[in-house]
Amino acid sequence: MSFTEKEIEKLNQEFKEKTPLEIVQWAIENAERPVVTTNFRPYEVSILNVCAAAKKDIPVIWCDSGYNTPNTYRHAESVIELLELNIKLYVPKQTSSHRDVVMGIPGIEDPQHKVFTEQVKLEPFKRAMKEHAPDVWFTNLRKGQTALRDSLDILSLGSDGVLKVSPFYYYSDAELDVYLDENNLPNEFKYFDPTKVLDNRECGIHTN
Repeated sequence: MSFTEKEIEKLNQEFKEKTPLEIVQWAIENAERPVVTTNFRPYEVSILNVCAAAKKDIPVIWCDSGYNTPNTYRHAESVIELLELNIKLYVPKQTSSHRDVVMGIPGIEDPQHKVFTEQVKLEPFKRAMKEHAPDVWFTNLRKGQTALRDSLDILSLGSDGVLKVSPFYYYSDAELDVYLDENNLPNEFKYFDPTKVLDNRECGIHTN
Protein backbone atom coordinates (compact mmCIF):
# COMPACT_ATOMS: atom_id res chain seq x y z
CA MET A 1 0.00 0.00 0.00
CA SER A 2 1.54 3.27 -1.11
CA PHE A 3 -0.06 6.71 -0.94
CA THR A 4 1.11 10.28 -1.39
CA GLU A 5 0.50 12.88 1.32
CA LYS A 6 -2.20 14.48 -0.86
CA GLU A 7 -3.98 11.15 -1.27
CA ILE A 8 -3.87 10.55 2.47
CA GLU A 9 -5.22 14.05 3.12
CA LYS A 10 -8.14 13.40 0.77
CA LEU A 11 -8.87 10.02 2.34
CA ASN A 12 -8.85 11.56 5.82
CA GLN A 13 -11.54 14.00 4.75
CA GLU A 14 -13.64 11.16 3.35
CA PHE A 15 -13.13 8.94 6.38
CA LYS A 16 -14.59 11.52 8.74
CA GLU A 17 -17.97 10.37 7.37
CA LYS A 18 -17.17 6.64 7.70
CA THR A 19 -17.61 4.32 10.66
CA PRO A 20 -14.51 2.85 12.33
CA LEU A 21 -15.40 -0.58 10.94
CA GLU A 22 -15.69 0.81 7.40
CA ILE A 23 -12.27 2.46 7.76
CA VAL A 24 -10.69 -0.76 9.01
CA GLN A 25 -12.33 -2.81 6.25
CA TRP A 26 -10.95 -0.41 3.63
CA ALA A 27 -7.45 -0.65 5.10
CA ILE A 28 -7.60 -4.46 5.35
CA GLU A 29 -8.60 -4.71 1.69
CA ASN A 30 -5.58 -2.63 0.72
CA ALA A 31 -3.08 -4.21 3.12
CA GLU A 32 -0.69 -7.11 2.68
CA ARG A 33 0.60 -7.42 6.25
CA PRO A 34 -1.74 -5.61 8.66
CA VAL A 35 -1.24 -5.69 12.42
CA VAL A 36 -2.93 -4.09 15.41
CA THR A 37 -1.03 -3.24 18.58
CA THR A 38 -2.48 -3.11 22.07
CA ASN A 39 -1.56 -2.69 25.71
CA PHE A 40 -5.13 -3.24 26.94
CA ARG A 41 -5.38 0.26 28.35
CA PRO A 42 -8.76 2.03 28.68
CA TYR A 43 -10.85 1.87 25.49
CA GLU A 44 -8.36 -0.39 23.67
CA VAL A 45 -11.07 -3.00 23.28
CA SER A 46 -12.74 -0.76 20.67
CA ILE A 47 -9.89 -1.01 18.15
CA LEU A 48 -9.50 -4.72 18.87
CA ASN A 49 -13.19 -5.28 18.24
CA VAL A 50 -13.29 -3.61 14.81
CA CYS A 51 -10.01 -5.21 13.69
CA ALA A 52 -11.14 -8.70 14.70
CA ALA A 53 -14.48 -8.10 12.97
CA ALA A 54 -12.74 -7.10 9.73
CA LYS A 55 -10.06 -9.81 9.83
CA LYS A 56 -10.47 -12.56 12.41
CA ASP A 57 -6.86 -13.73 12.34
CA ILE A 58 -5.17 -10.33 12.25
CA PRO A 59 -1.97 -10.43 14.34
CA VAL A 60 -2.56 -8.60 17.63
CA ILE A 61 0.81 -7.47 18.96
CA TRP A 62 0.83 -7.18 22.74
CA CYS A 63 4.06 -5.77 24.15
CA ASP A 64 3.63 -6.62 27.83
CA SER A 65 6.07 -4.59 29.94
CA GLY A 66 5.53 -6.89 32.91
CA TYR A 67 4.28 -3.99 35.02
CA ASN A 68 0.55 -4.08 34.30
CA THR A 69 -1.90 -4.03 37.16
CA PRO A 70 -3.60 -7.32 38.15
CA ASN A 71 -6.85 -5.86 36.88
CA THR A 72 -5.31 -5.10 33.47
CA TYR A 73 -4.09 -8.67 33.14
CA ARG A 74 -7.54 -10.00 34.05
CA HIS A 75 -9.11 -7.58 31.55
CA ALA A 76 -6.66 -8.69 28.84
CA GLU A 77 -7.50 -12.35 29.39
CA SER A 78 -11.25 -11.69 29.17
CA VAL A 79 -10.91 -9.60 25.98
CA ILE A 80 -8.62 -12.16 24.33
CA GLU A 81 -11.20 -14.87 25.02
CA LEU A 82 -14.21 -12.73 24.09
CA LEU A 83 -12.84 -11.61 20.72
CA GLU A 84 -10.78 -14.77 20.06
CA LEU A 85 -7.73 -12.63 19.38
CA ASN A 86 -4.67 -13.88 17.54
CA ILE A 87 -2.25 -12.61 20.20
CA LYS A 88 1.45 -12.23 19.43
CA LEU A 89 3.08 -11.64 22.81
CA TYR A 90 6.35 -9.73 23.17
CA VAL A 91 8.05 -9.21 26.52
CA PRO A 92 11.30 -7.57 27.67
CA LYS A 93 14.47 -9.65 27.59
CA GLN A 94 14.90 -9.14 31.34
CA THR A 95 12.21 -10.08 33.86
CA SER A 96 10.56 -7.38 35.94
CA SER A 97 11.76 -9.11 39.13
CA HIS A 98 15.38 -8.90 37.98
CA ARG A 99 14.99 -5.28 36.90
CA ASP A 100 13.38 -4.37 40.21
CA VAL A 101 16.60 -5.40 41.94
CA VAL A 102 19.07 -3.61 39.65
CA MET A 103 17.02 -0.57 38.61
CA GLY A 104 13.50 -0.50 40.00
CA ILE A 105 11.06 1.83 38.26
CA PRO A 106 12.89 5.15 37.76
CA GLY A 107 10.94 8.38 38.02
CA ILE A 108 10.45 10.37 34.82
CA GLU A 109 13.16 12.87 35.88
CA ASP A 110 15.68 10.09 36.52
CA PRO A 111 18.24 9.58 33.68
CA GLN A 112 17.60 5.84 34.05
CA HIS A 113 13.97 6.31 32.99
CA LYS A 114 15.03 6.44 29.33
CA VAL A 115 16.89 3.13 29.73
CA PHE A 116 13.88 1.65 31.54
CA THR A 117 11.51 2.71 28.73
CA GLU A 118 13.81 1.26 26.08
CA GLN A 119 13.99 -2.06 27.91
CA VAL A 120 10.35 -2.61 28.81
CA LYS A 121 8.53 -1.00 25.88
CA LEU A 122 10.60 0.18 22.92
CA GLU A 123 12.86 -2.85 22.43
CA PRO A 124 9.97 -5.39 22.48
CA PHE A 125 7.97 -3.13 20.17
CA LYS A 126 10.84 -2.74 17.67
CA ARG A 127 11.39 -6.50 17.73
CA ALA A 128 7.71 -7.14 17.06
CA MET A 129 7.54 -4.68 14.17
CA LYS A 130 10.72 -6.08 12.63
CA GLU A 131 9.38 -9.64 12.76
CA HIS A 132 5.94 -8.78 11.37
CA ALA A 133 7.08 -6.04 8.95
CA PRO A 134 3.57 -4.56 8.62
CA ASP A 135 2.49 -2.24 5.85
CA VAL A 136 -0.59 -1.21 7.85
CA TRP A 137 -0.61 -0.62 11.60
CA PHE A 138 -3.93 -0.18 13.44
CA THR A 139 -3.80 1.88 16.62
CA ASN A 140 -6.27 3.54 18.97
CA LEU A 141 -4.64 6.98 18.90
CA ARG A 142 -7.11 9.80 19.42
CA LYS A 143 -7.08 13.55 19.01
CA GLY A 144 -6.56 15.38 22.31
CA GLN A 145 -4.37 12.75 23.95
CA THR A 146 -0.98 14.43 23.41
CA ALA A 147 0.49 17.27 21.35
CA LEU A 148 2.04 14.75 18.96
CA ARG A 149 -1.23 12.90 18.42
CA ASP A 150 -3.02 16.17 17.73
CA SER A 151 -0.76 16.54 14.68
CA LEU A 152 -1.90 13.22 13.21
CA ASP A 153 -5.22 12.07 11.72
CA ILE A 154 -7.19 8.91 10.96
CA LEU A 155 -4.48 7.98 8.47
CA SER A 156 -0.86 9.00 8.94
CA LEU A 157 2.29 7.85 7.22
CA GLY A 158 5.38 7.02 9.25
CA SER A 159 8.91 7.75 8.08
CA ASP A 160 9.30 3.99 7.65
CA GLY A 161 6.46 3.94 5.11
CA VAL A 162 4.01 2.13 7.38
CA LEU A 163 0.45 3.46 7.17
CA LYS A 164 -0.89 4.09 10.67
CA VAL A 165 -4.68 3.79 10.87
CA SER A 166 -6.58 5.22 13.86
CA PRO A 167 -10.29 4.71 13.09
CA PHE A 168 -11.48 6.19 16.40
CA TYR A 169 -9.26 9.26 16.09
CA TYR A 170 -12.10 11.79 16.45
CA TYR A 171 -14.02 9.91 19.15
CA SER A 172 -14.32 11.38 22.64
CA ASP A 173 -14.38 9.24 25.78
CA ALA A 174 -18.14 9.74 25.95
CA GLU A 175 -18.59 8.54 22.37
CA LEU A 176 -16.42 5.51 23.06
CA ASP A 177 -18.49 4.76 26.16
CA VAL A 178 -21.53 4.60 23.88
CA TYR A 179 -19.68 2.39 21.39
CA LEU A 180 -18.62 -0.05 24.12
CA ASP A 181 -22.12 -0.13 25.57
CA GLU A 182 -23.73 -0.77 22.18
CA ASN A 183 -21.32 -3.63 21.49
CA ASN A 184 -21.38 -5.11 25.01
CA LEU A 185 -17.63 -4.64 25.41
CA PRO A 186 -15.76 -4.38 28.73
CA ASN A 187 -13.47 -1.48 29.58
CA GLU A 188 -10.40 -1.16 31.80
CA PHE A 189 -9.75 1.76 34.13
CA LYS A 190 -7.14 0.46 36.60
CA TYR A 191 -4.33 0.77 34.07
CA PHE A 192 -0.88 2.19 34.78
CA ASP A 193 2.02 2.64 32.36
CA PRO A 194 5.32 3.23 34.22
CA THR A 195 7.01 4.45 31.03
CA LYS A 196 4.55 7.34 30.66
CA VAL A 197 3.22 7.99 34.21
CA LEU A 198 1.31 11.02 32.89
CA ASP A 199 -1.35 10.54 30.21
CA ASN A 200 -0.07 13.45 28.12
CA ARG A 201 3.47 12.03 27.81
CA GLU A 202 4.71 10.05 24.82
CA CYS A 203 6.89 6.98 25.42
CA GLY A 204 8.44 6.93 21.96
CA ILE A 205 6.45 4.30 20.08
CA HIS A 206 4.43 6.79 18.03
CA THR A 207 7.18 9.31 17.31
CA ASN A 208 8.32 7.62 14.09
